[in-house]
Amino acid sequence: MTKELKEIVIPKEKAVFWLDKNGRWHNKHGEFQHRKIIDYFHSSIRKDSDGYYLSQINENYKEKVYFQYEDTALFVFNVIKNKDIILVSNTKKQIKLNPKKLFIREDNLYMQDGEEFIKFTERSMIKISDYMEYDNDIYLIKVNNKRYKIQRIES
Repeated sequence: MTKELKEIVIPKEKAVFWLDKNGRWHNKHGEFQHRKIIDYFHSSIRKDSDGYYLSQINENYKEKVYFQYEDTALFVFNVIKNKDIILVSNTKKQIKLNPKKLFIREDNLYMQDGEEFIKFTERSMIKISDYMEYDNDIYLIKVNNKRYKIQRIES
């Protein structure tokens, strides 16, 4: 019989870490530097009706820590160029690029995936730039020999 673990919930106002607008974790001492911790935090991101949180299970309890973020909690960290263009998020989720769901806001590229907004990092922008075109103040992306206009959204 499985023991029901007590859940400890930390609201985002009491979290001691946060995610900046570029997808980097911080605490009061500055930006996180240890790659394993950074990767663990990113891969632990979940979302429920109360927002984004990190979760871990200890021997006697489950800890759920909601955290603050500056823009979005989800980022495109890598772009895999195969027959389809696959976006790899900071949570390690692989998502097929949907060019109709791309948009630009404040000079940043995003893609909507369901209710989620995923922001492209500088590194992922460089990787996807091979597919992008700029013509008369209009950004386009070319996927499978078809050009799609990327919408601009004002903040």
